[in-house]
Amino acid sequence: MKLYTTASTPVLSIRDLCVDARTPEGRRRVLQDVSFDLNPGETLCIAGESGSGKSVTSLSIMQLLPKASLQIASGSIKLGDRELTNLSNHAMRSVRGGDIAMVFQEPMTSLNPVISIGTQLTEAIREHQGTEAGKAEAIALQMLDAVHITEPIRRLTQYPHELSGGMRQRVMIAMALSCRPKVLLADEPTTALDVTVQAQILKLMRELKREFGASIILITHDMGVVAEMADRVAIMQNGRIIEQGSTLALFERPKELYTRQLLAAVPRLGAHAGTDGPPRVSPQAKPADVPAPSPVLVVRDLNVTYGSPARWLFKGNPSVSAVADVSFELRSGETLGLVGESGSGKSTTGKAVLGLIPFTGAVMIGGQNIAGLGARQMQPIRRTAQMIFQDPYASLDPRMAVGAAIAEPLIIHGLADKGERDDRVAELLRRVGLLPDAASRYPHEFSGGQRQRICIARALALEPKLIVADESVAALDVSVRARVLDLMLELQETMGLAYLFISHDMAVIERMSHNVAVMRSGRILEMGTRREVFENPKDEYTRALMAAVPIPDPRDRQLV
Repeated sequence: MKLYTTASTPVLSIRDLCVDARTPEGRRRVLQDVSFDLNPGETLCIAGESGSGKSVTSLSIMQLLPKASLQIASGSIKLGDRELTNLSNHAMRSVRGGDIAMVFQEPMTSLNPVISIGTQLTEAIREHQGTEAGKAEAIALQMLDAVHITEPIRRLTQYPHELSGGMRQRVMIAMALSCRPKVLLADEPTTALDVTVQAQILKLMRELKREFGASIILITHDMGVVAEMADRVAIMQNGRIIEQGSTLALFERPKELYTRQLLAAVPRLGAHAGTDGPPRVSPQAKPADVPAPSPVLVVRDLNVTYGSPARWLFKGNPSVSAVADVSFELRSGETLGLVGESGSGKSTTGKAVLGLIPFTGAVMIGGQNIAGLGARQMQPIRRTAQMIFQDPYASLDPRMAVGAAIAEPLIIHGLADKGERDDRVAELLRRVGLLPDAASRYPHEFSGGQRQRICIARALALEPKLIVADESVAALDVSVRARVLDLMLELQETMGLAYLFISHDMAVIERMSHNVAVMRSGRILEMGTRREVFENPKDEYTRALMAAVPIPDPRDRQLV
């Protein structure tokens, strides 16, 4: 395909890059003829679904491909006039962090948990700038201040687990920019962050790009972030760049069907204005007969406190209120969207209403109060209420075949013999859009979206009336997310399911919910119908959450 070029000399130039993976069946090409330029002071966004080759491209630039499994087969990677593909490991060490720096998706796994923030920052500065300890610490403090971290002197003595996710990502950006690199690679730097923290990080990156003059390659599957940040966009699919060009041209006149599908799958805040509930996704399907009057779930004055009292020689931990005086109701065929930032108490509320953690107050599931019930007493309740967790891979036993994982609830509750269980597993797999032969395969053989479908199938095995979905699509690509959300809506329509749908994504909450509750610091600040909350928000915090959502239209780009 024709390359997009400009008159200026590129700071980074990739030509015909090919990467092979070693498999038991032999070599398999995972990147094919990838070519693009990064110009001075430019932000280039590489967008596409998981498995499209985005992260492999960034790791190739950094020469960080795991040699046991991936290898550059051919092509050129030039930083200015310097070819990187033939550099030794020793020579690349001066390039990494010095000329090219990288910010990874999950800062907690990128930072050493047993080394203080100050030591990690000064180590990078001393390695690449050759400065003595005192000057390195001064630079580290300057960089923490540049990324707007409060109390930078105290932060130097803290460890990663003592910082929030947003603060850890700011530390990673400070570390990456501490040696003033020519190129900053940011691989999904905001995917795991709340919408308000994401907005802060994106604004910070724009400020630092202007201040430090770095060129940025931003890898993402969020087309709202692309519209907000990119000067140019490259769309990847199946290891190839299928389309690239200016951001405005790509959004207004996409040439490829795949690009149009990515843009169409983006949930847009306000897209469902004027309606009272989620759109029907299966008009031809027969809706479930839903009994109206009695709620499936009633929560009254729910409180959850973390901490432990002092015992003998142990000091204990101070009590912290995680959830305070939360009350709501949920009926069959309805979805209550629970939205808020990390630490607002959403997930704690979801676990408490299923009796997974201790709580005080009243939680009525199917008319029975579960407060104080033990594990054996809760077992019949589990048939009525199930949970879908955020990370489908962590939710499935990697040593257990998918069919066995789905059948496990049936075995525990003694509901079917072997033949009936096999038939039920096949039926459930078909129900969530998978083939019955998937039952014999293991979790690692499926994509993230397929694994989440498997978790939904397992949750449906006992034919529950209530499902708590805790950030169940947060880790999925935008197009996969859209398909999973459609599946959940279809199942609700045909089975009359009630969802407690927990998310920090306001656009997803708007798409899925009949009613919405906004949480902050363990309390519900605002609750009402979807139309009331989204079209006439009463609380300033709700308005701030909505304002922070990236708009997938480059013409509405927010300026620093």
